[in-house]
Amino acid sequence: MNRSQRAAGAVVGSAVGDALGGPFEFGPEGAFSARFPAPGVGGEMCGGGGWDPGEATDDTQMAVMVGESLLERGGLDLPDMFARFQRWAASEPKDIGLQTEDVLTNGMPWDLAAALHFQVERRAAGNGSLMRASTSAVHFAAAGRAATMDAARRIAALTHGDRAAWEGTAVFHELIRVALEDVDPLTALPALLALVHPDHRARYATVLAPDWHPDQATEFNGAVWPCLGSAVRALRTTTGFEDAVRAAIDLGGDTDTVAAVTGGLAGALYGLDAIPARWTRPLHVPLPGSGGRVLRLSDLLDLAHRLGS
Repeated sequence: MNRSQRAAGAVVGSAVGDALGGPFEFGPEGAFSARFPAPGVGGEMCGGGGWDPGEATDDTQMAVMVGESLLERGGLDLPDMFARFQRWAASEPKDIGLQTEDVLTNGMPWDLAAALHFQVERRAAGNGSLMRASTSAVHFAAAGRAATMDAARRIAALTHGDRAAWEGTAVFHELIRVALEDVDPLTALPALLALVHPDHRARYATVLAPDWHPDQATEFNGAVWPCLGSAVRALRTTTGFEDAVRAAIDLGGDTDTVAAVTGGLAGALYGLDAIPARWTRPLHVPLPGSGGRVLRLSDLLDLAHRLGS
């Protein structure tokens, strides 16, 4: 399998997981399999909870903004990326995280908004920077481990002042980089943990351990470390894209983001062709604040190709 197939798998896989998980957000464990007990039958892009069938949520919308900023600005332009986020937030998207919304609408400049939010609230370790990282992970993968993890932290810091969010996003970036190199990302975890900031290494070592189970989580999976741990667990306990995403949604809770993170990892590992066509055909990504643009599969494939080239 070539690198471009894996890059496309990461971007499209994340969007697919997001769209599949959206209608089940905040639902109970096992809800997806209870409704669709037989894998491969179809109908899973069912919509619901305010989402149309195949409609991606804010997770993918923000990932697209990240990717388009990187391409149009010729690299990492943090003020531009923040301004895109602000325009999107002001356009009343269907869904936006409370923390992200506050940072993007509090009137502070791009380099202070998240830090000041964290200073006041003392809680800013949601998974909102992790959910949008598939496009940046693909873009920076070729630059190597240090560069991709640094970029992840800097992009995460635009909206999340807690370093825990930076570290989780950096781990995701590196796992995608490894997968694009045709290496099982799970094998990279032991060495990767040594690169996590010491203040946060223990919590990530816990949730990324082979014997960790989401039932052991001490926080809701809307927090960044149990979200990433749940995605890695879904990847670790399955053998294909479809089963991994099903397992992620069946955990309940923040299903769109856990499935988006899982879909990005599984897409990079198994490649674009492993993603069922019945899931990619109805996939679409409305972009509030962009004059009515809606991205389809072909647009996401073009985005992934340009990010990965």
